[in-house]
Amino acid sequence: MIDATDRRHLVRAVELAEEALDAHDEPFGSLLVTSDGAVRLEDRNRVSGGDHTQHPEFAIARWAAQHLTPHERSAATVYTSGEHCPMCAAAHGWVGLGRIVFASSSAQLAQWAGELGLPPAPVATIPITTVVPGAVVDGPDDELAQRVRALHARRT
Repeated sequence: MIDATDRRHLVRAVELAEEALDAHDEPFGSLLVTSDGAVRLEDRNRVSGGDHTQHPEFAIARWAAQHLTPHERSAATVYTSGEHCPMCAAAHGWVGLGRIVFASSSAQLAQWAGELGLPPAPVATIPITTVVPGAVVDGPDDELAQRVRALHARRT
């Protein structure tokens, strides 16, 4: 269930996605929030340089592995504008991060890509829980998903 605190962080993730798009990257943004409510890391997509692994969720997983204890990681929440791709979901699972809350789902993104004439993703579009069966996830958020769709529409 997405509550008011979750929604506030999701709004920030969508703002980061817009920053990415404005910087000529794909519109994805994420943040890591620890159990005490502190935002520990914010990042956005950075694939325009040619390295398509520069996803914010992957960066968060790497940062968390270096800076948080296993307990802190498992109690943290990742907020993201779009549901993790399989690469990012695997990284999330491997480092033992906690809950994931997303504004838009990977299924929505696949549908929008078709509607908007965007190229298909080079990897399968699958739910996080297919990659990380024990993951705790919430999303999408209907209103914010429409904002994310509008960002993808601007890519065309």
